Amino acid sequence: MTQSKTDPRVLRTRKLIMDSFIELSAKKEFKDITIKDITTEAMINRATFYYHFEDIYDLLEKALSEVLLVNLNFDVYQNNELNEEAFISIFIAITNFQKGLSTRCHRGYEDTIARIIREQLEIIFYKMLVKQNTTKDDEALKTVAVILSWGIYGASIEWRRNGMTVPPEEFIKPAIPYLMNGIHS
Repeated sequence: MTQSKTDPRVLRTRKLIMDSFIELSAKKEFKDITIKDITTEAMINRATFYYHFEDIYDLLEKALSEVLLVNLNFDVYQNNELNEEAFISIFIAITNFQKGLSTRCHRGYEDTIARIIREQLEIIFYKMLVKQNTTKDDEALKTVAVILSWGIYGASIEWRRNGMTVPPEEFIKPAIPYLMNGIHS
């Protein structure tokens, strides 16, 4: 009898694997973590690991996506308008996520991390834009979501490059009126 991937036991096991991976990544660089390390930490067998994830890169991607979604508090944004408060809280969530990763993830995975951040931001921005725009031009809203996701991600990289000397909200706040004018025009 096969279990559904939405079965609570299956979800618990998946979370256990991700938590074990995150725990290990606090102690070792990603490139040094093996599936054996993860299965030992989670007290599961290899078959169970492969039921949930294709390989260690699939695990990295899914774990980072879920951690980011928790950081972004995805449910809150789905119901909110894209305003100054939303931009600030999204920017803070992204910078916190990146700060938390800097010690855990190997430099070679920055592209993967960047893509995950941009994809999740794009989804959030698109949902918020659709909610507050009556336009039928769906493709234009998708393009705006892409531009905003790359822009916010780029601003978070710039904030890090500048030594994180000012709080993220102070860094992003002066730019928001310009973003808002573009959105409401």
